[in-house]
Amino acid sequence: MLDKSLQFENVSFTYKEKKGQTDQILRSLSFDVNEGEFISIIGPSGSGKSTLFRLITGLEQQTEGEIKINGKVHSNRNGQVGYMPQQDLLMPWRTILANASLPLELKGVKKQEAHKKVIDLLEEFGLKGVEQKYPGDLSGGMKQRVSFLRSVLSGSNVLLLDEPFSALDAITRLSMQEWLLGQWKKWQTTILFITHDVDEALFLSDRIFVFTETPVETLEEVIVPLGRPREYRDIHTPQVIEVKERLIDQLRKLVKS
Repeated sequence: MLDKSLQFENVSFTYKEKKGQTDQILRSLSFDVNEGEFISIIGPSGSGKSTLFRLITGLEQQTEGEIKINGKVHSNRNGQVGYMPQQDLLMPWRTILANASLPLELKGVKKQEAHKKVIDLLEEFGLKGVEQKYPGDLSGGMKQRVSFLRSVLSGSNVLLLDEPFSALDAITRLSMQEWLLGQWKKWQTTILFITHDVDEALFLSDRIFVFTETPVETLEEVIVPLGRPREYRDIHTPQVIEVKERLIDQLRKLVKS
């Protein structure tokens, strides 16, 4: 039996608006993510994808049910997972070395020790030689490498990536997708990845979760019919194209409804 990195057990979440009104986003939602899986999450804007991440990180608390990370319920989920947002959120006044060291410093690691650990990883993350530069000196792809390094340094085996490549040009985006797969294999992490790009989801994932309703009671699961290792050209096989067309049709219907 596979170990579970993440479990939602009958989780409900209701958002309370300022005017006293409520909006239920999740209703008795249950799903599992296996250790070492790469899961992409797709769905229309406003369907609850980001809320799901906020619940996992502990920025929001569920109304009902249990959320387990590595088989345990945590009274405080803050710091239990690594998080990489759509915007890199690097501090412009800190060097790349200082930015990457931030999660270690927040855990109480002494600055010198934190810097040494980051320096040992710079080459592996394609950042060697830029440690004394500032975020404004780097390209979008390089900034996202720093952001991913920070999420890895959280120490968690569960990483949440919220549309991290959406602002990149097409060529840089593909390069970063290939790079991410290499890092995922090397670090053997569990990744949940929000995207609006069906091709990206198919290229990266083992499974795709589709948000199909509001409030969300179930996530439709699509198994990507590709083995590993894989290349981008593999998503153009007839079997994968059939899955892609089905997903796009489904998303179009959700947007129109």
